[in-house]
Amino acid sequence: MFYEIRTYRLKNGAIPAYLKVVEEEGIAIQKKHLGALIGYFFSEIGPINEIVHIWGFSSLDDRESRRGRLMADPDWQGFLPKIRDLIEVAENKIMKPAAFSPTGGSRPA
Repeated sequence: MFYEIRTYRLKNGAIPAYLKVVEEEGIAIQKKHLGALIGYFFSEIGPINEIVHIWGFSSLDDRESRRGRLMADPDWQGFLPKIRDLIEVAENKIMKPAAFSPTGGSRPA
């Protein structure tokens, strides 16, 4: 299993507006294509104005295929402008769990 960890730093004060539009429209579109939502978080303490969402994929090919379908969806294309201007910085990581992780994993080669 691979985990995609997407971290967005939003404009100051934009978390409520971002979460509202994602909850009302965006998350359904994402779940339709991406599947396994592990979690969706916002910062309370530490770096402020931060959103983190984590998605699980069976392989990197699975991720690429699912992300491609999401990007091709006209509903997603119509949704993106509603959040684009709220995001200042975006970071993306692909992580694999260690063998002893509660999510299950493997040992590095």
